[in-house]
Amino acid sequence: MRNIKVLGSGCANCQATVALIDKVATALNVEIKIHKVEDIEEIMAYGVMSTPAVIIDKKLVHKGSVPKRDAVESWLKVIKL
Repeated sequence: MRNIKVLGSGCANCQATVALIDKVATALNVEIKIHKVEDIEEIMAYGVMSTPAVIIDKKLVHKGSVPKRDAVESWLKVIKL
């Protein structure tokens, strides 16, 4: 199981990012744990200035927009291996 953090203020794009990651993980049968991070200090600790941002196992993989489904699939397929 991998830990995924979605950094953001809780805006619609942040919520859409969480929903997309969850949906893709379910479709691929990959176990994940999603944490929504809304604390500005924690977000800034990752050097993120635009949200939503996605962190997988402490590594920034995306920032500034809702990721595309194929990008999420590629992250989770790598995780599954």
